[in-house]
Amino acid sequence: MKGVTESMAGRAAVFRLLPLSHEESARVSPFTGGFPEALARPAAARIWFSSYLQTYLERDVRAVSSIRELATFRRFLSLVASRCGGLLNKTDIAAPLGISVPTVTEWLGILEITGQIIIVPPYFENFGKRLVKSPKIYFTDSGLACHLLGIPSAEALRSSPFRDERGLEVDFVLDLGNRKLVLLEAKATRTPTPDLARPLAVLAKSVSPHESRSYLVHSATGEAAKSSSLLPGVRSIRVDALGSVLEAW
Repeated sequence: MKGVTESMAGRAAVFRLLPLSHEESARVSPFTGGFPEALARPAAARIWFSSYLQTYLERDVRAVSSIRELATFRRFLSLVASRCGGLLNKTDIAAPLGISVPTVTEWLGILEITGQIIIVPPYFENFGKRLVKSPKIYFTDSGLACHLLGIPSAEALRSSPFRDERGLEVDFVLDLGNRKLVLLEAKATRTPTPDLARPLAVLAKSVSPHESRSYLVHSATGEAAKSSSLLPGVRSIRVDALGSVLEAW
């Protein structure tokens, strides 16, 4: 810890506090995120995010790196936000900024160290050549990502860089041990349909001999059914019910 003269090894517990989730506050949404300050005053959230970015660049980034081109780093943040939920391609990020791939690697490390992004590693067990072994990148707070991209509403989201047709793939593979796998596909819809689940059903056949369950996670809450069958072996599930279902298996 910077500024601490002793290591405190064995005498300190370190907790990583993430922004609030929807289970913790009903005010959380993809557009406001989960920072308490933004949730407390939604009308001033835009000003708060702008101030947060300014202090983050001037304080946190310079505390862990000697980056001089903060304007380029700010553009880098927005470019990473536009890849949120997609496969990480460092060359694709480096080219429009005019920086090198090693610089992208360094800057991604800064974002991880400072808690801005989460890089989800690929699942490496071999289920066939169709498996893409590339990590995915996510912002810790969706509200900050939407602010960086200028997305204030669901209408703006529909035409944003978040939308992408990638064919047959699954968003997350959770390995629960004992050869149990959970395949998760996330969709920004309140009315999941069997057509949305067909790629998931096809991919589920590739994980044999593992025992697996497949879910299409959707954004409906409240009175909507927690879970329902879409196709054989694939169920739709509300995002707020996912945690309890996984814990029960």
